[in-house]
Amino acid sequence: MSQKPAVHNTFDLTRKFSLPVERIFEALSQPAAKRKWFAEGENHEVLQFDMDFRVGGTERTVSRFNEKMPFPGAVFTNNAVYLEITHGTRIVTAATMSFNQNCISASLATFELFPDGTGTELVFTHQAAYFEGSDTPEMRRGGWEKLLGKLEIELV
Repeated sequence: MSQKPAVHNTFDLTRKFSLPVERIFEALSQPAAKRKWFAEGENHEVLQFDMDFRVGGTERTVSRFNEKMPFPGAVFTNNAVYLEITHGTRIVTAATMSFNQNCISASLATFELFPDGTGTELVFTHQAAYFEGSDTPEMRRGGWEKLLGKLEIELV
């Protein structure tokens, strides 16, 4: 059996909010708030969402695709650990994503918050290795663009 090489990629996404840094940080760090924009969605059922927001703490999201999606019944799992937290400034996580218990990627995600005079600028940096062609940098970037869009909606 031949193994495909991992695909590596880094991308940055920037969003501007007309809200103070503290409000954005809360949406990233409070379990009930994060579950709404990060875990919930119309195309899947959340089976588990646990979040222990502290350095060394973990976050686990398990979701099952519904009949609207390709591979209905497929289970996605995201396991993350918080590597660095600077209150109101920065959050860094390392995570693996699995599809039906097969690891498809490992990533490092950094959220940075900057007051910009009229609100907050959020800079999100995602670095990842994608395995066995199960996911692509383009798919992941699109997924994060949608998630940050959901974050914007939750903050309004």
